[in-house]
Amino acid sequence: MLLALVSVCLLCVSCAHTHDHKHVHHDGQQQHHDSVPVIADVPGYIENPEGPQTRSVSGQFRGSWMETRRGRRFQAYRGIRYAEPPIGALRFQPPKLKLEYEGEVDATEEGPACPLPAPPTYYVDEDCLTVNVYTPINNSTGPLPVIFFIHAGGFYAFTGRSDLAGPHYLLDRDVVLVTINYRLGSLGFMSTGDAYAPGNNGMKDQVAALKWVQRNIAAFGGDPNLVTITGCSAGAISVLLHMMSPMTKGLFHRGIAMSSSPIGKQVTPLTHQRHLAVRQAEILNCPTDNSSIIVDCLMTKPWKELGDSLPKFWEFGEGDPIGLWGPVLEPDFGQERYLDINPLDAVKQGKMHTVPLIISQTTDEFFWKAFPVLQNETLLKQMNEEWERVAPISFILPQENRAVAVKRLREFYLEGKKLVNDKKSEKALGRLYGDSVVGFNVHRMANLMCRHSKHPVWYYEFAYVGNNSHYEDAHGKPQGAAHHDDQLYVFTLSYRYPTIPVDSPHSHVVDEMTAIWYNFARYGDPNPRKDTPELGNLSWPAMKPDARSYLHRGDKLSIRQNMFEERFQVWDQLYPIEY
Repeated sequence: MLLALVSVCLLCVSCAHTHDHKHVHHDGQQQHHDSVPVIADVPGYIENPEGPQTRSVSGQFRGSWMETRRGRRFQAYRGIRYAEPPIGALRFQPPKLKLEYEGEVDATEEGPACPLPAPPTYYVDEDCLTVNVYTPINNSTGPLPVIFFIHAGGFYAFTGRSDLAGPHYLLDRDVVLVTINYRLGSLGFMSTGDAYAPGNNGMKDQVAALKWVQRNIAAFGGDPNLVTITGCSAGAISVLLHMMSPMTKGLFHRGIAMSSSPIGKQVTPLTHQRHLAVRQAEILNCPTDNSSIIVDCLMTKPWKELGDSLPKFWEFGEGDPIGLWGPVLEPDFGQERYLDINPLDAVKQGKMHTVPLIISQTTDEFFWKAFPVLQNETLLKQMNEEWERVAPISFILPQENRAVAVKRLREFYLEGKKLVNDKKSEKALGRLYGDSVVGFNVHRMANLMCRHSKHPVWYYEFAYVGNNSHYEDAHGKPQGAAHHDDQLYVFTLSYRYPTIPVDSPHSHVVDEMTAIWYNFARYGDPNPRKDTPELGNLSWPAMKPDARSYLHRGDKLSIRQNMFEERFQVWDQLYPIEY
């Protein structure tokens, strides 16, 4: 069961009950076709009855055939290394971009997930820096826009494999989809505050993958001058930071950031996370005298021990704090630095390479985080009686103004009352989790970007509740529009969810969401075009400082004003900045 990947990983879709997961492979579907369609002119493309092939400046690749939910046949090239294996002496080092391949690259099978907790049957390996590329076969209109997806998972879980980021919705559009793996947890983000581990290697992996796209994507029918970087949760943080990194200028041209932001309550960014390096060393019985000793010892440990150690980092229940590893403001030790400026300063001073941006949050985000607390007598007792200790952990509160914040948030969200296991506490605590972990940060980023970006910013709320959700109750019924739920209508997630059939009452949401992405990837504007009639007469205005319009993606598409601002006022008062 793939959910064991994330059984206690809270940015990675815990759920209320156990599911059985089938690993769905679509490669064999081409056998149902009696003839091979004519292939239009794709640079380097070679027809082959054993599967599609293409050649780039780096080498030759052989892929497989897949089929979209509407029956459109497309090419899949999976498990392609974009960097040298980050193993041996390259562990804890920046990635080395792969420039050439010897012989034909077999890209017919999924590559592994990067190390993380997983059942023994799931393919995981430290040699995991791979891309998947999906491209239509009827590329008759020239190079296609490229959608580059960075997966969620709190920088410690998930993958870009097709069972978690499946192409079967988006490839009904004329786009090239790229999904990637990047190193997670300590292997990708250990930062000791010195030259032994400056940090951000997982972000540099993403940069290497973007460079690989620039070098190779034309051979797959993609336009290297029309790349849209997209991501959810940790992936959204990544998208927004790439606009501020000196390493990424010119590598992308639009951005979609779903349900997270690198700017929020913490105004001064971290320059290291040494405490996590020390904790990792302790978990694996390494000495912690200094950074050199920590790194040297962790170099000797099996990757599986590093990946499997995730649950031992949590401090309250199974999953708090939700945020652990992440990008840091990288000190200068002579290395190429991924992030060299406070993101807030980068935005306000215009020291960023902005692009047209879509930014969003869901209606209910982390509401379900209330249930494991309220339904566990021990955790409920601790949160009530040790609020001053637990609240900063659970709600990721910075040290600044902490005493005032824990008191004010209890008054505002919980009306100063003790939590009990009832509907009122569920709603109050769930909203506090959602606003603190995601909602306020997205609100802050949207309001900053619409003031300081050189390009338009579109803001949306995902409020749709269909047959499935990343939180379902004991009867399998969704209870809200949870964190990650908009992904269900852009990607197939076959590890857990069935594909939405064309005749489903929820099919229109897939059509509308993919139309928005398709228009945005092509034109930098998500509004309707003649070939996207699904969007009807939608007129979605860009967000302005004095006209804070947003798209409400409920049962229908509608335009509203000032998303959740009455709630976010309390956060702006606790953590004030000049917008």
